[in-house]
This record gives sequence, C-alpha cells and structure tokens, in this order.
Amino acid sequence: MSREVLMLAEALAREKNVDREIVFEALEMALASATKKRYTEDVDIRVSIDRTSGEYETFRRWLVVPDEAGLQEPDKEILQFEAKEQILNDYLERGEKIMTGTVKRADKNGLIVESGRVEALLRRDQMIPKENLRSGDRVRAYILKVDREARGPQIELSRTCPDFLIKLFENEVPEIEQRLLEIKGAARDPGIRAKIAVVTHDKRIDPIGTCVGVRGTRVTAVRNEVAGEAVDIVLWSEDPAQFVIGALAPAQVSSIVVDEERHAMDVVVDEENLAIAIGRSGQNVRLASELTGWQINIMTPEESAEKSEKESVAVRQLFMDKLDVDQEVADILIDEGFNSLEEVAYVPLSEMLEIEAFDEDTVNELRTRARDSLLTMELAKEERLEEVSQDLRSLEGLSTEYIATLAENQVHTRDDLAGLAVDELVEMTGMDETAAKTLIMKAREHWFNA
Repeated sequence: MSREVLMLAEALAREKNVDREIVFEALEMALASATKKRYTEDVDIRVSIDRTSGEYETFRRWLVVPDEAGLQEPDKEILQFEAKEQILNDYLERGEKIMTGTVKRADKNGLIVESGRVEALLRRDQMIPKENLRSGDRVRAYILKVDREARGPQIELSRTCPDFLIKLFENEVPEIEQRLLEIKGAARDPGIRAKIAVVTHDKRIDPIGTCVGVRGTRVTAVRNEVAGEAVDIVLWSEDPAQFVIGALAPAQVSSIVVDEERHAMDVVVDEENLAIAIGRSGQNVRLASELTGWQINIMTPEESAEKSEKESVAVRQLFMDKLDVDQEVADILIDEGFNSLEEVAYVPLSEMLEIEAFDEDTVNELRTRARDSLLTMELAKEERLEEVSQDLRSLEGLSTEYIATLAENQVHTRDDLAGLAVDELVEMTGMDETAAKTLIMKAREHWFNA
C-alpha cells in the first residue's frame, strides 16, 4: 500500500503539472475524509504520509473545529485550484500584453475567450461598439488586469482601451521594439476614430510614414484588428502648443494662446476649419484633448477678439480698483503685457523700469500697492474658505481657487453646487462647459446614493 501511495502521488503530480508536496497534502485530506465516514459523530481526523516510504498514520484530534463548508472533495478541489494557478502562471510568465484566442461562449458578464488552456473574460463594456463576436470567432484583446480572487476567469480583457491600440502598433512596427520610434500616447473613440502620438529617436526615420507602412500596410493591419477604426498618427512635440496643433490635424490653426495656470489653450481657426477642428459631435477636439492632456477651446477669430476684449476690460478694472490708478495708467500696464497683480508685484524691477511712461518712484509705488492688494485678497480668501463646508472642499476636481470663487458667490455646500445650472457655474468660475457639467454631476451623486 505504501508503494502505491508513492506511485499515485508521482502520477498525479505529472498529470496535473503541480508540485509533489501539493499532491501529498491532497491525498492526506482524502484519506482523512474517508476515515471520517466510519464515525457517526463529527470528528477531526488527520492523516500524515511519510514522503519517503509512503507509509501513513491516522490520528484523531479531540479539539473540534469548524467545518470546511462545501468542501465535499477537498483533494479534488485543491488539485484543480493548484492546476489552474499553474496554468495561469505559465501563461503570464510569457509577458504578453495581448491575448489571441477564440470565443468559447457568452455569459451574463460578457464573452469567455480561450487561449490554449487559459480562459479570459471580455466584458461587454470592453468590446468595440456594434462589434458582433460569436462563439468560435478568433479575437485579440489587451490583458487589462488579473484578478486571482475571481471564481471564474482570472484574466480580464479589453478591446477598447488605448493600450490595446499602442500594443497593436508595437507588434506591427519593428522600429518601436528597436527603440528607434516611441509611441507617447493614444486616445480612442473605439471602433470609430483614434489618435496616437509618435516620436523618433533617429532623425533619419519618418515616424508617421514608418507607422503607416508601405502603401498603408501597417496601419491597415492595425485597423483590421479594431473594426476599421480610423487612426490619425500625430507627431509628438515637447512644445505643448505645437503638439496640440498637430493633434487637431487636419484642421489648420491660425493662432493659439496657452494658459499654463488653467492648463488650457485657446485655439483660433477660421470658419473653413472650424467644423474640421471640432469634428463630428466634438470628436476631433475631444480626442486631441485626451491625447495631449490639455483643455482645448476652439474659437473663431471674432470669438477670440471678443474674449480678449472682455479680458482686457476685466484686467483694466482690476488694476484701477486694486492699484487705485486711473484708466490711462491701467491701459499702459495692459499695453506693456501685464495681465495680473502678481506680474506687477513680482516681475523683475528692471523690466518695469523699461516702461517709458513710468519713472522709478511710480514703479515702486505700483509694486507696493500690488503686493498690499494681493495680501489683502489672500486674507479675504482664507476667510471665505472657512465658510465652505468640508463636503464641498473634499469634492474631487475643485481647486482652492475655484472653492474661493464659489464661496464669493455664496456657494458654501455640496448641495449649493449641485443646485447650480451649468451656465451659472461657467460664468462664476470661467471653467469650460464640460468640466462644469462633470463637477455638478459629482456634487449630485450623493442625492442618488442616499
């Protein structure tokens, strides 16, 4: 009997591709389970197998412990679990980011994709819209995450994430693996349109042409994998403005104004390029914004001029009020490129002394008044912030500046913010409509979760 135990352990270890020790532990549990059946009462039986001779001994523990609920065949379940873990580990050790497999079946969560002995889940929200995948279809998808606690397939897939598109290009363009090219990012409207940003590390190589391939073979191969999704290949640039201009192609940009503080850009295009820059349902500007990480505001020359005039009026009034100067002095500052009290207060003294209309005494007085006003405004802001409730302060996406502005407009709680209309919030803060809408919806979330 002892020899048979050793032979059985060896055979199971080879068949299930698991460690020999795991098999011995499973056999010990199986023998203990069989011994228990001799007793009418609930007993705790333990079996210990000698790993060298195969001999085993059975003993009873008199300390009663809770049942292993539902574990009717512990040896079988342990072996199945360990075998599943081994298969998963073997697959993951390959380091592949894209799984190629076959649709095995559909369940309530999505599609079960089989690749060799590994199963993965492709959830419905990770499928390309209007894509009709059926049992038996070949499919490729990005390995989004691995959940070892999941009862079913532990690998989750995605065909909609930007990383899937990036990996497809990496597979098609060997220059990327050779580190001659690099994909800096991607943005997608899955199944419809996408943008990727590329840069070359070898000046002899055209990054866009290399990704497109001879007669478009490389980009076509990628498109075929994503249901014909159109792909714009954009040249990445360290200059954010240049990057945004490239990302908005094929629209031609007339001018661009960068607002570092708001991390936003006002992009001016003529009437002929307006629709192209925005795209159908705002698709082009939205993808460009996601790709570059900048908020992009598309406007016509007339709209830009109107906005500039409004900003000039606001800055003029600010200077007149806070510096206690007349319109003539305020206009001189604006004409010289000063747009804020901070600039008046803290730019190098030599820069302000270059203004012909001001002598040194005037410059020093203006700088002193600007600094005094900034201090007064900061103290007032702190007082306003103290009036704001913690639930509004903790709302994601609200900067201290926005909170102070809201407090100035008597918005002190999350409910106050939730009750605003989008256009009201835009007017108060100057944020764009999309950001305002998102913020208001976040403020309203607790209404529905209560």
